[in-house]
Amino acid sequence: MTGADAPGHAARQAVEAAWRIEWPRLVAALTRLAGDIATAEELAQDALVAALEQWPRDGVPPNPGGWLMVTAKHRAVDRIRRDANFARKLELLGREAITAEQPVGEPDSAITDDLLRMIFTACHPVLTPPARAALTLRMVGGLTTAEIARAYLVPESTVAQRIVRAKRTIATKRIPYEVPAGPELTQRLDSVLEVIYLIFNEGYAATSGDRWVRAELCEDAVRLARILTGLLPEEPEAHGLAALLELQASRTPARSDADNGLVLLADQDRSRWNRLYIRRGFAALGRAHTLERGRGRAPGRYALQAAIAAVHAMAPTAADTDWRRIAGLYALLAERFPSPIVELNRAVAVSMVHGPGAGLDLVDKIAGSGALADYHLLHAVRGDLLERLGRAAEARAAFERAAELTGNEIERELLLRRADSGSNPAG
Repeated sequence: MTGADAPGHAARQAVEAAWRIEWPRLVAALTRLAGDIATAEELAQDALVAALEQWPRDGVPPNPGGWLMVTAKHRAVDRIRRDANFARKLELLGREAITAEQPVGEPDSAITDDLLRMIFTACHPVLTPPARAALTLRMVGGLTTAEIARAYLVPESTVAQRIVRAKRTIATKRIPYEVPAGPELTQRLDSVLEVIYLIFNEGYAATSGDRWVRAELCEDAVRLARILTGLLPEEPEAHGLAALLELQASRTPARSDADNGLVLLADQDRSRWNRLYIRRGFAALGRAHTLERGRGRAPGRYALQAAIAAVHAMAPTAADTDWRRIAGLYALLAERFPSPIVELNRAVAVSMVHGPGAGLDLVDKIAGSGALADYHLLHAVRGDLLERLGRAAEARAAFERAAELTGNEIERELLLRRADSGSNPAG
C-alpha cells in the first residue's frame, strides 16, 4: 500500500467499524421516522454510501456514528418531503426535521426508545420462533445473514428468506413499531425474553453440527440481555434473564477441551470460569430479587433458573455443590412453571441428594408420559442413573438411544463412549 492510499484505507476501515457498531441503532431510529423497516435499511445504506464517498476525501468525522445518523435522517426528511402524502406526514416532518438538524456531537435521546421498539417488533409473537431469532440477530444484534446462517448451520438463503418473510409479515399485518402497554407488554416481553434465551441455548449446546459450544451466539444473547436491562431497568425478569445468561456463559471456556471435546460440569476446571461474568450475574440476580420484593412478587422463570446457576457458581468444586438447595429450587420452578424438561432437571438434582434410585423413579415417570420420548437428554440422564445403579446393560441401551437422537456430533461421540466404556457420571 502506498502512502497516498493509506488515508483512504484508514477511512474505509473507519466506515466499516462505524457501520458494524451503529447499524442497529441507525435502522431503529430510521424505522421510527420512515415507518417501515425496509425503507429504513435503504436510508441507512444511503448514509453508508455517502460515508464511503466523503470520509476518504474529507477525513473521518469526530463522531462517526452521529455523522451516519444525521446524514441518514437528512435523506429521510428529503424522502418525506417528496412523498405524495406530504400533508399527512407534515407533523412528523416538523418534529423529525429538528432532530435531523442536531449537531453531530449531540446524542439523540430517542435512540434508546428506538432500539427498544425494534426489539419488540422483531420479537412479535405473530412471527415464528426461527423468524424472531433471525430478525432479532439481524436488526438488533447487527449480524449479517451469513453470520446468522453459520451460527445456526443453515443455508444463508434460508436465513435471508426468514428475515424477508418476517419483514413482510410485519408490514402486511401492520404491526405497529412501538413498545406495547398494559397486558400486551407482558405478553410481548415474554416473547422477547424467550427469543434471547433460545439464541443463547443454541450457542450453549448446539443442536447440530460438529461444534459443542457456539460462543459467538452466547455472546450475542448476553449482549442482547444486557441491552434489554438497560432499556427496561425496572423489569425484574429482564434482569433475571441477564443473570441466568451471564452465569451460564461464565462456564463457556471450560465446557470444551483443547480438541473441541465436550467437558461436563463435574469435570470442568472451575478456575477457567469467567469471574467477571459471575459477578455480573450475581449483580443482575440481586437486582431482579430487589425488584420482585418491591412489587411483592415471587421470583420469575428466569430468576429461578439464575438462582440455580448461582448455586453452581458459588461452589468452588463439584463436590461442594449444594444439591439440596438446587433440588428445592427446581421443585419451586416445577410448581410455578411446570414442564417435562424442568422435571428432568429436578430428577438429576434429586438423584444427587437422595440417590440414583430416587432420580430414576422420576425419570421413568416422565418417560412413561411420552412427553420427552425423542429428547436425547432424557435417555442420557436415564443411562447415567442406570449406570450409577450398576445396571450396565440397560445403561448402555439408554446411552445408545440418546446418541441416535442427538444431532450434535460432539455430543454423540461422548454418549457412544459412555455406552462403550461405562465411564463414571459427570453430573
